[in-house]
Amino acid sequence: MSLQAKLVLGGACVFSLGIIGYVHFKQYLDRQQLHQGVLTDMERRQRRKQENLYVLQKQIDLAKEIRKSENTSDIT
Repeated sequence: MSLQAKLVLGGACVFSLGIIGYVHFKQYLDRQQLHQGVLTDMERRQRRKQENLYVLQKQIDLAKEIRKSENTSDIT
């Protein structure tokens, strides 16, 4: 085998290994981004749940105040 053939073969092997390494690295990054998206969605759901509970509690308190004021106005 000539020196030129060995260099071409070595270059092709290095190039192929580089492509394979890049693809695996890219897959790893994509998986990390997908996982981060799931965590972000879970945090968003928890935040919405807390906001909804807060709004519900305010509505319950307001309804109690309205009933209380209606009862006092009915008595007078």
